[in-house]
Amino acid sequence: MRATDDTPALRLRGVRKIFPGVVAVSGADLDVRAGEVVALVGENGAGKSTLIKVVSGAHRPDAGSVELAGLDITGLSPAQVARAGVAVIYQELSQVPGLTVRDNLFLGREPSLLRPIDGADETLRARDVLARLGCDADPDTPIANLDLAHRQLVEIARALLADARVLILDEPTAALTPRETGRLFAVIGELKDQGLGLVFISHRLDEVQQLADRVAVMRDGDMVGTWDAPEVDRARLIELMVGRTLDREFPARKASIGETVLEVDGLCDARIAPATFRVRTGEILGLAGLAGAGRTELMRLVFGADKPRAGTVRIDGKPVKPASPRAAIRAGIALLTEDRKGQGLVLGLGARENFALGNLDRWSRSGWIDGATEANRFAGHATRLGIKLTGGDQLAGELSGGNQQKLLVARWLERDARVVIFDEPTRGIDVGAKYDIYQLMQELAAVGKAVVMISSELPEVLGMAGRILVMHEGRLAGEITEPATATQADVLALAMQKEHHGA
Repeated sequence: MRATDDTPALRLRGVRKIFPGVVAVSGADLDVRAGEVVALVGENGAGKSTLIKVVSGAHRPDAGSVELAGLDITGLSPAQVARAGVAVIYQELSQVPGLTVRDNLFLGREPSLLRPIDGADETLRARDVLARLGCDADPDTPIANLDLAHRQLVEIARALLADARVLILDEPTAALTPRETGRLFAVIGELKDQGLGLVFISHRLDEVQQLADRVAVMRDGDMVGTWDAPEVDRARLIELMVGRTLDREFPARKASIGETVLEVDGLCDARIAPATFRVRTGEILGLAGLAGAGRTELMRLVFGADKPRAGTVRIDGKPVKPASPRAAIRAGIALLTEDRKGQGLVLGLGARENFALGNLDRWSRSGWIDGATEANRFAGHATRLGIKLTGGDQLAGELSGGNQQKLLVARWLERDARVVIFDEPTRGIDVGAKYDIYQLMQELAAVGKAVVMISSELPEVLGMAGRILVMHEGRLAGEITEPATATQADVLALAMQKEHHGA
């Protein structure tokens, strides 16, 4: 087919992909025009990743066609699709840490054995393409020395060097700071002006509405439809994604606030200024601030994962041994880490085995584990929390992000934790699963737990917390006592100044 002026940069027609027993994508149609951003949204398992892998050549479709500027690329290999002009930048970047920026830019595009590599020419071309993106990375710097934002720009630069006409970005902002996200959005705008067709995949609906020209929604393998971005507000997008109306994005608070359970006085180390605050039973305390403000570091001190320079932590008035996670756990403090895959779960073990980690002392006698009790306790928590899995032996790495988070909660509920600290509880989780996590947090508060929630998503903090502490450069900068009447600007104003208030 010959391309015309109105031929989309990318066209999918009737794309279908079936795995044994599962229709992952069912007859999807999608157009992406040159010079526009199309956001592709949907819950985990909706079919987004499968569809993108069909486009990239990683999966061969069972039916349908994929066209690039009128050229049929259906069924081509990933290398052939890339040479044709489609670049996919995944959340897990495909770079070689031991190589330099320049070597990663030209990886796979080296000249033949008969023609040596011209390092000087590659350096000039690398500097040129990086400058186009406003990236100041030195081509001779090892890629491992760059932060994530710069590494993403290097990946985009690699796509430009390959003359990509369509760029697909999969959750590109998941681990970026607001400033880095703003820079990435500026780059996307420049690429759009240069005539690239862009597909933007994200669970962050505020970013979708800010960036996209059109929004394509998938649900249960079906392409529900495509809309001009101004036509669908946040509530309508959520309804389209989950297939039902959510009366409210955040569950209503139903807990009554009780006595103080967690007391932190003067807790500090080299990175964290002396911090003093209280958390009560039935309360959800939000901890906000820009990335690098010290939110996670403060909670690691509370949990005993890092050694404090000074200060005390008390549970129900009793001091907790500093720098001792074991003592914190025994006292009733639970920490669900930001990196649930790297620090919370053993992905190669089954769900029940992950649940058992940290609880074996409760079911073992004389070195023997009571497997029946373990299985019964796991089944009870799995039912209560609505963990979706094929069985207790299903690998934790096979679960969705929301179910992985629930699995960690189940582990801590078994220990009857008094204080539950959630660090970025919904990162990488779709909107339907987010609501489940929000409900779970409200239920924990309703039964008298004290909940602390660290989050970079300001709508989430304002919607969930009964009180918010804001950090700036390792210091508690202020407190918002009425989040229901506060705005994101109120939080950011505190996050960018240094005045300290006790809490």
